Amino acid sequence: MPVGTKGLFPDDLDKLTDAELAEQLKNCKAELFNLRFSAATGQLEDHGRLKAVRRDIARIYTIAHERELNIRTAPAEK
Repeated sequence: MPVGTKGLFPDDLDKLTDAELAEQLKNCKAELFNLRFSAATGQLEDHGRLKAVRRDIARIYTIAHERELNIRTAPAEK
C-alpha cells in the first residue's frame, strides 16, 4: 500500500476542482508545519506521518502541474 493519507490518492484528487485542490494543499502544508514543530520539540510520536504528508503534498503538486499541461483535466464545475 502506498504511503499517504486516505482520500489523497491520485484517483481521489482527480475528482477535486482546482479550488479544492488548493485548499487540500494548504491543509497539508499546515499539517507538515505542525509535524515539523512537534518533531523539533521532541513531542512527535508518529515519525512516519512526516513522510506521508510530504508525499501527499507532492501528489497534489503533480496533479496540479499535469492539469496545467493538459495531461489531466479538472472535473466540470457544478
